Amino acid sequence: MCDASDFVVGAVLGQREGKHFRPIYFAIKTLNNAQQNYTVTEKELLAVVFTFDKFRSYLFDIEIKNKKGAENVAADHLSRLENPHLEELRDDNIDDNFLNETLINVSSTKEDKIPWFADFANYLVGRILRKGLNYAQRCKFFSELKHYLWDEPYLFKMCPDGMIRRCVYGAETQKILEKCHHGPTGGHYGPSTTIKKVFDAGFCWPTILKEAHTLVHNCDACQRSGSLSQRDEMPQNNIQVSEIFDIWGIDFIGPFPKSHKFEYILVAIEYVSKWAEAEALPTNDARVVINFLKKLFFRFCILKALISDRGTHFCNKQMKKVLKRYGFHHRIATTYHLQTSGQVENTNRALKRILEKRSKITLPFDRGN
Repeated sequence: MCDASDFVVGAVLGQREGKHFRPIYFAIKTLNNAQQNYTVTEKELLAVVFTFDKFRSYLFDIEIKNKKGAENVAADHLSRLENPHLEELRDDNIDDNFLNETLINVSSTKEDKIPWFADFANYLVGRILRKGLNYAQRCKFFSELKHYLWDEPYLFKMCPDGMIRRCVYGAETQKILEKCHHGPTGGHYGPSTTIKKVFDAGFCWPTILKEAHTLVHNCDACQRSGSLSQRDEMPQNNIQVSEIFDIWGIDFIGPFPKSHKFEYILVAIEYVSKWAEAEALPTNDARVVINFLKKLFFRFCILKALISDRGTHFCNKQMKKVLKRYGFHHRIATTYHLQTSGQVENTNRALKRILEKRSKITLPFDRGN
């Protein structure tokens, strides 16, 4: 069918099925200045020529018939799409050439994926079998095909329990799961009960088990109120057994306002007996740390492990030499987990409170404590 107006010609390619005309392809073309000066008859014949040129690959045994404008609705509408009052549109011809132009071309995108049951539906509707299947795949396909039924526009599957359920895919599966899990009749049940409710509602798809577990796992209400299973419990680590004066934690606090040239306090605490040692120092370099450790060795014997932060006064070449000489381990707390040396941090806070009460001023304190 084709039609023409003062500025545009339009054409529709279709196929008649019984009494109904099924449109397949639509095309329009804007007339140039010379063509707009044609008579009405010439414009109508121009529409016929445009239609033959556009759809010449699909037309056979051509016979031209006249049709009333009231009955030629689609082509008449296409020929009147452009607004003649917009001058900027009249000067530009519509490009009716399309890249990779194909009649009845079906494609898919990431947002609109091909359904998992597309092969079954295509074969049941049009006896179309996907190309490239080997013998084993063809045997498997026809073995599974007997479980599917087509009732336009849906595909149904005969499930092992004898029930017939509609095949769904894509975003529709998530909506069904959400309704069955936390909808008005959901009740925030577990994955098994949620799947049963989906089956009772008459739907099915291959990945329902995985999607149901993921939905329940990501449900905030279920995770807050559900009980922990043995699988969800934190792994139990072996308790570290140590003797008294084996493990010490060490840390600096300060700088404080100078008092008799002292600005820093080096604190060490023994992790078993909670025995604390503290010494006021003028600096916080590696030399004073090593001297402090030697005093500990003379009083409490050589320790087995020392825990500190990542400060340069604890991690340096001189400390490595002391470690190698005395043979103890140096454990370093991570940057964002200061609770590793929590015992010495508690001692630091206690010392800070004592000094504040004695001096009646608020002292600065590192690490925001």
